[in-house]
Amino acid sequence: MIAIIDSGSTKADWRVIRDNGEQFNLNTVGYNPFIVTTDQIEKGLLGELDNDLDRDNFQEIYFYGAGCSDDSRCEMVAIALRRIFKNAKIVVDHDTIASARACCGHEAGIACIIGTGSNTCLYDGEKISDHITNLGYLVGDEGSGGHLGKQLLRAYFYRELPDEIKAAFEEKYPMGERAILNQLYNNDKPNVYLASFAKFISDHKDHFYIQSMVSDCFDEFIKRHVRKYEGHTSLPINFVGSVAYHFKNILQICLQERGMKMGIVLKKPIDNLVNYHIQGATFVPVES
Repeated sequence: MIAIIDSGSTKADWRVIRDNGEQFNLNTVGYNPFIVTTDQIEKGLLGELDNDLDRDNFQEIYFYGAGCSDDSRCEMVAIALRRIFKNAKIVVDHDTIASARACCGHEAGIACIIGTGSNTCLYDGEKISDHITNLGYLVGDEGSGGHLGKQLLRAYFYRELPDEIKAAFEEKYPMGERAILNQLYNNDKPNVYLASFAKFISDHKDHFYIQSMVSDCFDEFIKRHVRKYEGHTSLPINFVGSVAYHFKNILQICLQERGMKMGIVLKKPIDNLVNYHIQGATFVPVES
C-alpha cells in the first residue's frame, strides 16, 4: 500500500492506495514540526489511525507538510513515521512542493498556499526554483487565516469594527474579551486559534468593511511574496488552501489590479497529488 499525506498546521488529508488500486481517505490532525515534537507526532498518529489499518503492509509513505522546510524538520516527521510504518519507504517534503505539483503538474508557475498559514514558491515544472522565506505566524504568514484572525481581533479590541459586525462578533463569541485573550495566549497552537476566526470573516464577507480588511491582507501577501518572483506578470498564480478557496473572488480582484493572472484554486490538493504520483509525466492539473 501507498499513503500520500497533505498536512497543514490544522489538519491532514490522507489518501491510501491499496495494491489493487482501490483508494480510501483518512483524516488526522495536522503536524507542523515547528510546533510539535517527533514524540508528539508519533503519539498523535497512533491515537488517530484506525487500529484495523495494517501499518506493516505499507511500502511507501509520501508526507507533504507545513513546517517541513529543511532537512532537520523533515527528519523530525520522518522518524515518527518510521516508528509507525516500519516497512515503508518514507519521503517527507514541504507543503510548497505539494502545492506546486498539485497546481502546476509539470508546467511552470507560481504556487501559493493560503490556509491557516501562507507560503509561496516559483516552480519550473519539476522543482522549486525560488522561494521567499516564510517567517511563520509570529511575524509573517501574510494573507493567511492567522493573519485575517489577527486583523479581526485588532479591529475588535481597538474598537474599529462597524457596529453591526461588532454585534455579530459578540453574539458569535459571547465569552468576552478576557476569555478570548486567555484562549490566545494560553494556547499551544495560537496560529490555529487565530485562523479559526476566518470562518466568522467568511460568514460576513459581503460586508464592505470585511472585504476591505481581507483585500488589505491579500495585498500585503502579493506585495511581500508574489511580486518578488521573476515572471509574476506572465505566469499563472495558483492557490491551495481553504482561505484562498473561500475568498477566491477578492483574491482574483487583487491580482487583476496588479496585472497578474489567476491559475487554479484548490481547496485541498490531495486529489491532484495522488494523480501526480500515479499518472507521472501525463498528469494534468484539474481545479476542484
